[in-house]
Amino acid sequence: MSLLEVKNLRIEYPSRHGVHAAVKSLSFNIERGEIVGVVGESGAGKSTVGNGIIDLLSPPGHVASGEVFLDGEKISGLSPEAMRSVRGSKIGFIFQDPMTSLNPLFTVEQQLTETIHANMEVSDKEAYQRALSLMQQVGIPQPENRLKQYPHQFSGGMRQRVVIAIALAGEPDLIIADEPTTALDVSIQDQILNLIRELCIEKNVGCMLVTHDMGVVSNVTDRVAVMYRGDLVEFGPTSKVLGDPDHPYTRSLISAVPRSDVKLARFPLVSYIEKAEATSSLDVKNHWLGQSQDQREYQGALLKVDNVNLRFITKDSLFESRREYVQASDNVSFEVHEGETFGLVGESGSGKSTIARVIAGLYQPNSGQVSFEGIDLTALTSEKARRPLRRQMQMVFQNPYTSMNPRMKIFDIIAEPIRFHKLTANEAQTRQVVNDLLEHVGLGVMAGVKYPHEFSGGQRQRISIARALATRPRLLICDEPTSALDVSVQAQILNLLKDLQSELNLTMLFISHDLPVIRQMCDRVGVMKMGQLLEVAPTEQLFNSPTHEYSRQLISLMPEFTGLREQVMSA
Repeated sequence: MSLLEVKNLRIEYPSRHGVHAAVKSLSFNIERGEIVGVVGESGAGKSTVGNGIIDLLSPPGHVASGEVFLDGEKISGLSPEAMRSVRGSKIGFIFQDPMTSLNPLFTVEQQLTETIHANMEVSDKEAYQRALSLMQQVGIPQPENRLKQYPHQFSGGMRQRVVIAIALAGEPDLIIADEPTTALDVSIQDQILNLIRELCIEKNVGCMLVTHDMGVVSNVTDRVAVMYRGDLVEFGPTSKVLGDPDHPYTRSLISAVPRSDVKLARFPLVSYIEKAEATSSLDVKNHWLGQSQDQREYQGALLKVDNVNLRFITKDSLFESRREYVQASDNVSFEVHEGETFGLVGESGSGKSTIARVIAGLYQPNSGQVSFEGIDLTALTSEKARRPLRRQMQMVFQNPYTSMNPRMKIFDIIAEPIRFHKLTANEAQTRQVVNDLLEHVGLGVMAGVKYPHEFSGGQRQRISIARALATRPRLLICDEPTSALDVSVQAQILNLLKDLQSELNLTMLFISHDLPVIRQMCDRVGVMKMGQLLEVAPTEQLFNSPTHEYSRQLISLMPEFTGLREQVMSA
């Protein structure tokens, strides 16, 4: 008897346009002590399966047919009260978006101990000690202090670690992990995956690992399920599915995984013959994006960050001596030249996103300067003075769920910066530009009439990228732009960015924990840890002969996928 058995599961989303089947007659099983990976592109139905198993589908989504069994007991069709007793104690769920799955009004300690009390009969002191232990297990530094803080005081990667700790708090029999390592750097990713693997082995726990990271799948899973448009197209042992796949979609998906061992001119695209979303390369020379304004020669670095310091208060007090701070950036200095892609890597909480927000003007540093084309941005205090530069500096935010207005249609979200900066002559031209951008990020013009909640995480990130490109920026700040994208869409988007950089001389600050992507995209790379910039070097030099010990550690922890891909590509 399997720990989890899913039989002929069908999940539908009715709408005025008809019924959309997000999952079609899906059947698979998970044994105790086993990790089963579920892969596929965004919108394939991976997250929907996990939500359907524990009855957390967003209305009007519902399970139209099929059955789900846990340890031989049917859990599909249970009452809401009965299902609540299953969640947490028997099935732990690691959600894809850590910000929306944490309550911003409660401290991390309150949320962890609440989960522990709900699933275990322990005293307050025992609950606190277990919460402290879980924080240590998921690699959060200074857990005693961090427990007292609120979710907004954590970086994206550290929030994800808190969500993982909460999922493990009730000691469940089955863990459903929906993109658990999306926001994590390779060092913490390795730690978290080892923790999940140890749980499966030592406590006989099963795990359903939903991910788009094929390196993670090849390293930790026992079996792999490949989904495409709601269908299960291939399911079997990891070595067989990734090493000798039967389905053409699986073969094409594997070939699109970014190389970690060598830098290529372009990312290989998924070439599966039924892939309707595949688009041709964008000819930016004859495109509206090619008519960029304010293109002028400037002698020197386009962007210069000089000794930037920023600290956040973690414990406030009327008396200065009693206040406690965390140093988010510590004398960070680097330059980015026009037409260059400069990468920033480092573990979650190292200060990468903080630096991006300082450059974009969202944070004001305690000291130091940020200059764009020789203009000191930190000295510009009025919005009127900053506005012309804001148009030239656009940002793709890390979290596609919270960076869009849920009450605006996608068309208006992308059109808003165009209208704000008055970049088109009339509304008809605005519509043409927005439709064209939607086409070239692989969503199609019909996406414009929908709302953000109708899209998967990867699809929302494509919308974010389209919005950032809408002002024809000279500097694009990409904060984990591909963290929510599957390899097929990632290849398409990154090739688009490469085309834009080549044709428009676009400059990019590229922040990512995905080292293979950094290698393929960046000209130079800076390595950050605990707010400090430890090393800056040309990309190939950094990957082949890093000088700092921490850089060597990061590179050594990259998930290896080369051998499996070479077998597939040579077949």
